[in-house]
Amino acid sequence: MKALTFHGKRDVRIDEVPDPKIEEPTDAIVRITSTAICGSDLHLYEVLGMFIEEGDVLGHEPMGIVEEVGPEVTHIKAGDRVVIPFNISCGDCWMCNQQLYAQCETTQVRGEEKGASLFGYTKLYGEVPGGQAEYLRVPQAHFGPIKVPENGAPDERYLFLSDVLPTAWQAVEYAAVPQGGSVAVFGLGPIGQMSARIALHRGAERVFGIDRVPERLEMASRHGVETIDFEQHDDISTVLRERTDGRGPDSVIEAVGMEAHGAPAGKMAQAMAGLLPDELAAKLIEKAGTDRMAALLAAIDSVRRGGTLSISGVYGGMVDPMPMMQLFDKGVQVRMGQAHVRRWTDEILPLLEGDEDPLGVDDLTTHRVPLAEAPGAYEMFQKKEDGAIKVVLKPGA
Repeated sequence: MKALTFHGKRDVRIDEVPDPKIEEPTDAIVRITSTAICGSDLHLYEVLGMFIEEGDVLGHEPMGIVEEVGPEVTHIKAGDRVVIPFNISCGDCWMCNQQLYAQCETTQVRGEEKGASLFGYTKLYGEVPGGQAEYLRVPQAHFGPIKVPENGAPDERYLFLSDVLPTAWQAVEYAAVPQGGSVAVFGLGPIGQMSARIALHRGAERVFGIDRVPERLEMASRHGVETIDFEQHDDISTVLRERTDGRGPDSVIEAVGMEAHGAPAGKMAQAMAGLLPDELAAKLIEKAGTDRMAALLAAIDSVRRGGTLSISGVYGGMVDPMPMMQLFDKGVQVRMGQAHVRRWTDEILPLLEGDEDPLGVDDLTTHRVPLAEAPGAYEMFQKKEDGAIKVVLKPGA
């Protein structure tokens, strides 16, 4: 089969790789019909390549048609249309019974001291072949796959159940926005876009969206978000306080992560790591302060005293400097982590099944391209060219 594989920094290629096969009784084989490029994939493309082997198959936002299931998989069958969550969870260990699916004890990568395995995401998270391919072997398929209606709706109506929607839903849940309260969303990529819409759907009165890319700001504005172009302001926290009775928003969602625009020290550390051999670079990334933290620091500065900070942006450095005195003095509550996908999908799915589209999922995908054009799509998305906000790859095209 054809699959998108990693070959080095900013070097991904379409290769011919072996077709996946059933290996365990809880496996399924899915023929991929749509698979998206995630902002986290760009971290691999640009910064975290030292944790990937050449030839690894990327991608963790897939959906498709079930081709075959193992004997212990009973809730789906060949021919079903399914979405595959990005984290691989058994559904029945102690962590899964607490609905902490991103910490599944069956698939935890204990050798790296990490949580549940992820599709297409480095040795740190199990090095499981990903879904930017024609076919995907799905471990723990007795629990993970989400069956969606075969109702003629395009894949993009359901595809984002794999990551974007549950990640954004959890970000809003963790933000604890008071009913009728305010929330600021830093970063209007796919997670930020959907976090802002979900916050409004769930009762926030004012949602502020902060970004620097005109197309992202315009998309958020279409959905009732009060947008702020941070390139037009010296101090975003001052702007937000001015718009919230001098206090700052009740909650802040940070949806940017380790490659925030600006933050020259973090940018330099990432560049230095990229010049080292993989083994040394991996140790530097894991043990040093290598994240670009401009967005996170602005989020901490902006949230009101006694408010809540929800972090969904991905970070990798061990000793990143945190303003602990400011956090403590302001009494800020902080929640973060990988999304526990299956914890939220039963709440989200009914919002996708009607014609109303209350979350606006039909207005998120900006580009649909054949899998064969994935290398160019990665470059376009990484450079934020051609208005790229969400890129969906079509293996069958």
